[in-house]
Amino acid sequence: MQSRTPAPRATGRPRSAAADAAILAATRAALVELGWSRLTLSDVAFRAGVAKTTLYRRWAGKNELVVDAVAELFDELELPDRGSLAADVEGVVLQFAAILDRPEARSGLMGAVAEAARDDVLRERIRASIVERQKRLVVEGRARAQERGELPYEEDPRTAARTVDLIFDLVAGAVVHRALVSSEPVDADWAVSLTQVLLLGIAGAAQNPAGSV
Repeated sequence: MQSRTPAPRATGRPRSAAADAAILAATRAALVELGWSRLTLSDVAFRAGVAKTTLYRRWAGKNELVVDAVAELFDELELPDRGSLAADVEGVVLQFAAILDRPEARSGLMGAVAEAARDDVLRERIRASIVERQKRLVVEGRARAQERGELPYEEDPRTAARTVDLIFDLVAGAVVHRALVSSEPVDADWAVSLTQVLLLGIAGAAQNPAGSV
């Protein structure tokens, strides 16, 4: 089902940040207890202590609500300063995997992505609320590595933007596939191996076994 077009917001009292926080927290709790398929807006409204109409004034439907609830989890990601680009990447990978291991993130993200396959509006919301927001980690990590002299500066903003996109796609895609599709552990050794492939390339990583960098 395609996402409904949100109705124009009427003027009046501003949105309550407390209500928004309660609704998103209730959505994550419902994802843990019920999973994506059984979650309903009525249940979320009851858990949050708000009227169902309050949800519809803020979100077009269940899909958008779940995306925003999951997006808050990924906002917890931080780029650690572990002294080198490789160590920083490994730290982010393990943080990312830990979030994906949470049932609310796993259920919500997989359900939203499945729905987005036939819903262009939802796909764009996932891109804007999760993907674009978390590219901040790549931007920050590259800038730090450039200051350390580990990476060269890129003068062309378009080239730099493409590099950020590529790095994010490689890391996020690998971790999501490993954790959610293959259901294999994302542990410290795997994080080291992924980072070597990212930084050295396939040929370079083959000549430098995990743990030798």
